[in-house]
Amino acid sequence: MAYGAGVVRKKHGTTDVSSSWIYLRTLWQEKHLILFQPRYTALVAAALWMAEIGINLWVIHRVAYTEIDWKAYMSEVEGVINGTYDYTKLKGDTGPLVYPAGFVYIFTALYFATEHGANIRFAQYLFVVFYLVTLLLVFRIYQRTQKVPPFVFFFMCCASYRIHSIFILRLFNDPVAMMLLFVAVNLLLDNHWMLACCFYSLAVSVKMNVLLFAPGLLYLLLSQFGLLRSIPKLCVCALIQVLLGLPFLLENPTGYLSRSFDLGRQFLFKWTVNWRFLPEDVFLNRYFHVSLLGAHLVILVLFAAYCWTRSGDRLVSLLKDPAKRKPVMPPLTADRIILILFTSNFIGVCFSRSLHYQFYVWYFHTLPYLLWSGQVKKLAHLLRVLLLGLIELSWNTYPSTSYSSASLHVCHLIILLSLWFIQDPEPVHSKRK
Repeated sequence: MAYGAGVVRKKHGTTDVSSSWIYLRTLWQEKHLILFQPRYTALVAAALWMAEIGINLWVIHRVAYTEIDWKAYMSEVEGVINGTYDYTKLKGDTGPLVYPAGFVYIFTALYFATEHGANIRFAQYLFVVFYLVTLLLVFRIYQRTQKVPPFVFFFMCCASYRIHSIFILRLFNDPVAMMLLFVAVNLLLDNHWMLACCFYSLAVSVKMNVLLFAPGLLYLLLSQFGLLRSIPKLCVCALIQVLLGLPFLLENPTGYLSRSFDLGRQFLFKWTVNWRFLPEDVFLNRYFHVSLLGAHLVILVLFAAYCWTRSGDRLVSLLKDPAKRKPVMPPLTADRIILILFTSNFIGVCFSRSLHYQFYVWYFHTLPYLLWSGQVKKLAHLLRVLLLGLIELSWNTYPSTSYSSASLHVCHLIILLSLWFIQDPEPVHSKRK
């Protein structure tokens, strides 16, 4: 009897251990599922966004602020406040004002909000708000496309020292422009095309790097509306630029246009992140700049003709009214919109004449999408994370070296090739609808 009872107890003990093991394994699998399944994007994003509030406050109070351009921004807008509307006479400590009029209005508001630019701590808090709003907009894009496993979002926000630095330790204008750009992208996903064009133009008015998205946006407009119905939206973009720049255009139109949209601006070799391995005389050579521009345009045309179009479509068909195209093109999906926009911008970054440290924010939040969209399939998660890490390391190497800039180009090339070999830009879940 005692023997039998002992057996029962042993069986029960084995059963308890087995049940506990199954429970723990199930719990691990569920957590693993949450981290690797895009349908849990909102849950993971919410947790990371809340964590970012604490991280940003910790950085503000524990890491020293570094003055680079903030005082120059304040000096530039102070000149406008004092009545100077000639762009050739507006300058700060780091040189002349080289940003469009939207920058002037936004940073004038920041000038008054921060006690004429003197209250740096409050300015940092405002940029924390910009950072958190940007993250919300970016997470919403990833939620709509559901292409990227949620564990990657940790590398896209919490783990990047350089991005936190650009926003809250340097107070650059690049994050403001990108925040407005992501508003425009979200509006496109919601099918508010005219309003999206308005915010896109506002983003361009803060810094013209946003023009790198322009080829993709033009392609999407033509794809959705054809040439004639796209013209009003393009006119709205242009009209906003004219209205914002009107006080400066009336004073000195040539000065405003040449300063705020200076496509031939020369960059200093000591600040370049991407071309450090070149001799300085090559870096400064105009033929090198023209070659980069030519390569940029060629790659854009090739992507538009062979990657962004559907099988059997031709670029010239985009000029027609969508209802008259044969075969009739299906509606644009969220995934297709984002792929085209992000790829357009990424190509521009790859062929930029120079990338400075604050320019990282131009494409940082788009990198996970580009990596997990590429068809180097079977580019394992580990390899994709490694590419993200190498890119982050390149941008965190100060001053840049031949090795850091070369590794950045190698990473860019791998991503570009993976995007080129995409066979079907539509995600699986889109096909099921």
